[in-house]
Amino acid sequence: MIYLYYTECFMGYDFGPEHPMQPARLMLTNRLIEEYGMLVDWHAERVEPYYASDRELLSVHTTGYLEALQAEEPNPAFGLSDQDNPVFPGMYDAARMIAGASIEAAKRVVQEDCSAFNFAGGLHHAMPDRASGFCLINDAALAILALRQRFSRVLYIDIDGHHGDGVQSIFYDDPSVLTLSIHQSGEHIFPGTGFVDELGSGDGLGYSVNIPLPSRSDDAFYQRAFSEIVAPVFRWFCPEAVVAQLGVDAHYADPLTSLNLTLSGYAGLVRCIRRLTDRYSEGRLLALGGGGYNMEVVPLAWSMAFQLLKGQEMPLDQPRWWVDFIRRSTGREPLNLPDVCARTDRDLAVRLAGELDETLCQLKAGLSAVHGDIF
Repeated sequence: MIYLYYTECFMGYDFGPEHPMQPARLMLTNRLIEEYGMLVDWHAERVEPYYASDRELLSVHTTGYLEALQAEEPNPAFGLSDQDNPVFPGMYDAARMIAGASIEAAKRVVQEDCSAFNFAGGLHHAMPDRASGFCLINDAALAILALRQRFSRVLYIDIDGHHGDGVQSIFYDDPSVLTLSIHQSGEHIFPGTGFVDELGSGDGLGYSVNIPLPSRSDDAFYQRAFSEIVAPVFRWFCPEAVVAQLGVDAHYADPLTSLNLTLSGYAGLVRCIRRLTDRYSEGRLLALGGGGYNMEVVPLAWSMAFQLLKGQEMPLDQPRWWVDFIRRSTGREPLNLPDVCARTDRDLAVRLAGELDETLCQLKAGLSAVHGDIF
């Protein structure tokens, strides 16, 4: 069984018309899932979420920060005045509705040994005491804590184009939660973290895994990272439950990163996460959304992810409503499925492959120094 979380209240998470994160991407994803008929079979059900309580939020966030969110006033000390995180009416309620969906989804996984998908969630940059990177409340961390009520080992995997720094920071010294993030290198992109030497601290040393990719990394780079790092880490850690942040901003058409993942490549990552979860975690998987700022790519990707999480393939024929919408809104034909990214220059591709070789070698050495030969 898989549960899908959506409510019109999610549309209230709105930083304004000029902001990169537009809530319409959530509405379009929900509509596209409906148009594809993905909710008509017996093992998929849509659920209305609830607001996370202050008590639940305090398990991750500080009192002072939550009070600043409720005040809905610019407050630089809490990250609420810059271009990334402008204040807006109803911001606290909108954020805690998304958080409530992720918490409730995690509880479903705990109670029913099932899967769930909250594509409005995955706000992985939020810190305990401040907003960051369009993220007000760290719903992913809250969901992990809900899973920890039953499970002693939870694996968090993040395929967003940006490093999942907030989740990593919250569990950096906790060996019961392994965080694994594959993202564009922080050398030239927000948040400037997520390097191979960030392995955790104290008891959590060796339970933080980062795979920073060079700019222009394409499907083949992701496939190598999953084959050489992700699959062995799953096998070694053997998680009892998995949280997957399925941000889409690694796509080649996304305006905020410089990666070259295609929708076909993205689908391959989701399939792999589903397969590894089935093998090592008895299918207990909570999937979240995250980044993604191309209004055509995001709904397609998350609809595809939902279908794949159900164990089914995405139809290649796109619904007439969607085709007409893309034609009206963009003046061009919609993306073909599968989509194709322009080839990288051969010399550049060789150089990038060398950079990836070095990254994977360093990461394997760092993890093996802590855990022994897990590869």
